[in-house]
Amino acid sequence: MSAEEAPTVQAPGGEAIAAATASWKITLPCTRAEAEALALDDPFAELDEPPVLNPREPDPARPDEWLLEVYVEGEPDAATLGRVRALIPSARDATPRVERLPDQDWVTLSQSGLTPIRAGRFFVYTAAHADAVPADAIAFRIEAGRAFGTGQHATTAGCLAMLDRTRRQGVRPDAILDVGTGTGILAFAALKLWRRARVLASDIDPVSIEVATENAAVNGIALGRRHGALALAVADGLDDPLIAARGPYALVIANILAAPLIALAPAIAAATSAGGDVILAGLLANQADAVMAAYRRSGFRLADRIDTGNWPTLRMRRRGR
Repeated sequence: MSAEEAPTVQAPGGEAIAAATASWKITLPCTRAEAEALALDDPFAELDEPPVLNPREPDPARPDEWLLEVYVEGEPDAATLGRVRALIPSARDATPRVERLPDQDWVTLSQSGLTPIRAGRFFVYTAAHADAVPADAIAFRIEAGRAFGTGQHATTAGCLAMLDRTRRQGVRPDAILDVGTGTGILAFAALKLWRRARVLASDIDPVSIEVATENAAVNGIALGRRHGALALAVADGLDDPLIAARGPYALVIANILAAPLIALAPAIAAATSAGGDVILAGLLANQADAVMAAYRRSGFRLADRIDTGNWPTLRMRRRGR
């Protein structure tokens, strides 16, 4: 993800975690690979008040040059700095930047000042740009907040563009699943495109589901389990009774990270109907072959691809009638 949308480390599927109040921030350079590895681990699980880790990409033109921001309560001591430095082998000789912060919501602050995004027929904006909404757009107001997915990053924008293109190509899914929904924006977009579909959005983080619920109210998205409404669930991957009960799905959306996308390929295949589509994002261009190979092994073929800079969005179709 990016400076605006970065994978957090408490959720193994790459979904965002709850915001936290932090009084000090530690910053170190890291690589994309190191950030992705952190997304699969919780290195401070034994602590009662663990630090909050926020890997981010400050410059999309340099996709392998990331920063790791660590938010802690109280001034970090030498032992804490040593543990943080140990998380990033590439920064072994780097000096951490340590700064005191006011007690504020760091996720909201990190996403402040967002500019509107146009992706296909969709327009994503904050209240500060309410007067800029195009008359011909499907618009969503998504404020900076506690969950992943405000539309700013190429992965979210690519998914929105792919959803739009999939609809224009005549695909008509009746059941849709958004895995790792974050703010809910991709599920909202799916409901706007396929108004009679049954749409379920899940996330491992309860806070993301709270945020998606709030955003649904702001954007006039009906909640519920009927056709034309959005159901929400806290779920670890696809291991959830509600996800199983509402499947199979003619369309699955997963904007997470390459490693969990690969790990989830068999489960996503099992949840996808024959001839159904999956939209995959959160991967770099040099990871696309590995992701596609995992889904081909699970019975999919490549149906479409959108490349936004170094961030591909893949649409793969499950073989079968």
